[in-house]
Amino acid sequence: MTQSGEKIYGLIGRTLGHSFSRQYFTDKFTVNNIKASYVNFELPDISLFPQLIASNPSLCGLNVTIPYKESIIPYIDYIDDTAQSIGAINTIKFSQGQLCGYNTDIIGFCNSIRTILKPYQNNALILGTGGASKAIAAGLKQLGINYIKVSRTPGAGQISYDDLDADTIDSHTIIINTTPLGTFPDVETAPPIPYQLLSPKHLCYDLVYNPARTAFLNNCQARGCTIKNGLEMLQLQAEASWNIWNE
Repeated sequence: MTQSGEKIYGLIGRTLGHSFSRQYFTDKFTVNNIKASYVNFELPDISLFPQLIASNPSLCGLNVTIPYKESIIPYIDYIDDTAQSIGAINTIKFSQGQLCGYNTDIIGFCNSIRTILKPYQNNALILGTGGASKAIAAGLKQLGINYIKVSRTPGAGQISYDDLDADTIDSHTIIINTTPLGTFPDVETAPPIPYQLLSPKHLCYDLVYNPARTAFLNNCQARGCTIKNGLEMLQLQAEASWNIWNE
């Protein structure tokens, strides 16, 4: 229950039972004595978004999660250049009656992977082609890293999981899972890559953070790879969202 005069922030998505953001911001507000609350807004369809805005006049900012990072775009008045180039929005600022869209996933990703990159790691495989993969692709481009997207149903310029042969795995020493495979409660699932071809020179990064170590990361670690989950990325993108809302 929100109190009178309290700023309201929130998250929109379809299913938010295990969302990171609400707990993160609730803890942040408590620790820093900030008079605000963070609410999960589950929308069965993005067409209900205008109704949500109209019925919550105290909203000051929103985060956007799957599956609405792309479909939210037509409802936004202003989109910054980075979000425009990515084609996905995860942060909305309310400014002078306008909805302004940003993408802080790219900030969170770049700053969380930069510290563990090796000089020879300059080619990446992005597993998945959904909204999350767009920010990762933009982040890799920013970092000067070439990438190929891998999909079950590859489009132009993409490859399929069946195309992942020894040469491709050997020459792409960064592998990033942007699919939801392995997320709680389906913890046994993992992208169908040839894990036996991985080696200690590989960096394997999973956007999933619950569980902390997915089946994908376990399989990669068993081959001696450096591994990292998506928790720090989430923390960094949340802080970037907070900065945007309050700048």
